[in-house]
Amino acid sequence: MTAVVFVGPTLSSEAVSDCLDAEILPPVRQGDVYRVARDKPDVIGIIDGFFEGVPAVWHKEILWAIEQGIPVFGSASMGALRAAELADFGMIGVGGIFEDFLSGVLQDDDEVAVLHSPAELAFRPLSEPMVSIRATVSKAQNDKILPPDSAAEILRYAKALHYRQRVWADILGPLGALPGIMAFTEWLPTGRIDAKARDACAMLERISDYLADGTLPALEPARTERTLMWKALRSRVDASPQVVDSAVLDELRLDPKLFTRLRDRAALALLSCEDATRQDLNPKRSELVRQMDNHRASAGLSRRSDLMQWIEANDLNVESYEAMLADGARIDAAVTSRAGRLDAHLLSELRRLDQYTELRDRAVDKARCSIPTGAVGIDRLRVLIWYFESRLDQEVPDDLDSYAQSLGLIGRDAFYEMIEAEYLYCHSGADAGAAE
Repeated sequence: MTAVVFVGPTLSSEAVSDCLDAEILPPVRQGDVYRVARDKPDVIGIIDGFFEGVPAVWHKEILWAIEQGIPVFGSASMGALRAAELADFGMIGVGGIFEDFLSGVLQDDDEVAVLHSPAELAFRPLSEPMVSIRATVSKAQNDKILPPDSAAEILRYAKALHYRQRVWADILGPLGALPGIMAFTEWLPTGRIDAKARDACAMLERISDYLADGTLPALEPARTERTLMWKALRSRVDASPQVVDSAVLDELRLDPKLFTRLRDRAALALLSCEDATRQDLNPKRSELVRQMDNHRASAGLSRRSDLMQWIEANDLNVESYEAMLADGARIDAAVTSRAGRLDAHLLSELRRLDQYTELRDRAVDKARCSIPTGAVGIDRLRVLIWYFESRLDQEVPDDLDSYAQSLGLIGRDAFYEMIEAEYLYCHSGADAGAAE
């Protein structure tokens, strides 16, 4: 029998596998349950799902899966929310968090929301869910570690924070003067309760029991209304990405020059990925952020909403977008590491494209008639602005050293000397076309 489980920051893939033999998928988003349900698994379990930046899983696709006779379980996080909302329609909720949402004790989505790392770093949680803070504080109070007033103040303060800011150190730091805080801080590493993981494991055990004996409460699932929006979602999911991608590539092949240029870039991405795999290297978070900043600047995506619309319009999701950034970071790393060995190959490519003689003659002419760099005291900022804004029609990069190294130069000083020579050459009248 087959089981599919959507999970992310709540449990690791290894923890799921320890409890259940299942196909493990990333946190659920809109269309995922419908996509999975088409293959008729024996059971679907939802633990984690995306809350913001990506369309959340629809209630209707869960109901459609149930209508197909597929039991859908929910727990811990997005699964608990949807299970509480759809309990009357056949979705099976498991755990205390689900029970609290069902009864109305909990009502806010932020109770289970957490900040987490990207897919490349296995969705590692980077903040504490409010439900776990509540469970931990309650246990500390029962263990006589925290007096009631201090416990209440911790919960009040944590709840007032944005879910991304709920980190124990940041919660307890400003509350250091409260009675019992020091003892609580010392108790926390061993006393902390992970309420979401606890409930998620309970759900996996329930699914495992179901798969073993096939017992479930008798259900009479309602028929899912075939609305226009539901039909549109199904059409988007049913459109095979492989078919669409193949058609896009055929369109690209109709432009042989562009195809060749992008094919070479794609080959470099593939080689750099293989290189990184052999060395067990992954791009650092700072490198991904720099790639994203460069992409957003070049594409004019200054607002987050613009970026998310771009991601959706380009048939990507957050994980595949970050994978695209990682490709760029690996290419940059591969090129930088080989910068000193590329010169001869660059000259060969220039000759192959019949552009060598033109650049050689210009370089000789520049050396013959240009003023020595540094001799006229030209303001460096003026030269940088001229080069980037007037010549390249772009902003001056924040990190000139990295920019210079991407061109195979030692650093910003070597880069500045190069563009200062170009500035003097263009303004000497020797290259009036370039100056214009």
